[in-house]
Amino acid sequence: MKPIYDTIGKGYTGKRVPDPRIAAAIHGALGQAKTVLNVGAGTGSYEPTDRNVTALEPSTEMIQQRPQGAAKVVQGFSENIPFADNQFDAAMAVLTVHHWTNFEAGIREMQRVAKERLVILTFDPAAPYFWLADYLPEIIELDQPIMPPIAKFADLLGEVKVSSVPIPNDCTDGFLGAYWQRPHAYLDPEVRAAISTFAKLEEAPKALQELEADLKSGAWEERYGHMNALKELDIGYRLVTAELS
Repeated sequence: MKPIYDTIGKGYTGKRVPDPRIAAAIHGALGQAKTVLNVGAGTGSYEPTDRNVTALEPSTEMIQQRPQGAAKVVQGFSENIPFADNQFDAAMAVLTVHHWTNFEAGIREMQRVAKERLVILTFDPAAPYFWLADYLPEIIELDQPIMPPIAKFADLLGEVKVSSVPIPNDCTDGFLGAYWQRPHAYLDPEVRAAISTFAKLEEAPKALQELEADLKSGAWEERYGHMNALKELDIGYRLVTAELS
């Protein structure tokens, strides 16, 4: 199967700039691991620079956008990681598990190649959705089949630590929930092009016309303006950490 980001990944790096606060949470969860495999690595977001990192990425488009000086990258899939058992201290995966064709196989492979721990940033499909779902309820329908329930991680890995990752109101990484306090951003086609969910939506233009109209009329502000006082918001992103030894 052709990786989705071979199709939608063009220009990805312009809108998906790693947020330092999210990076701090991920890097802290890696603990003392010196060698790290980044599974579904994309363009290299959130790869720590103070450790020996190897990236695994299926998409040619994303590999070509990795910046100069990024970690060495191997093209391959999470379900069949081309490395030996226990080759790395840790394995990480950032906002990627919902793109895998076989979630359980990918987790087992990460578990096989890492000696100490797994660190996975994901989205909890049981969490309340933020206001965008009021305009685009289809995003819930899209997420539910592909986002692994948080309990599934414990089923596969045993005891796990699950931490909320609140999203800052000025988040620099333009994933779906990043613009919860900047609604005009969703009207920008370049912003939407860097979000995989929008590539799957068929009726987004109509919903976006409604959003634009509500922003102009003040209806959005009346309904959701109370969020403008917040510095961050928990909208369902979770950091799952599993100790393997």
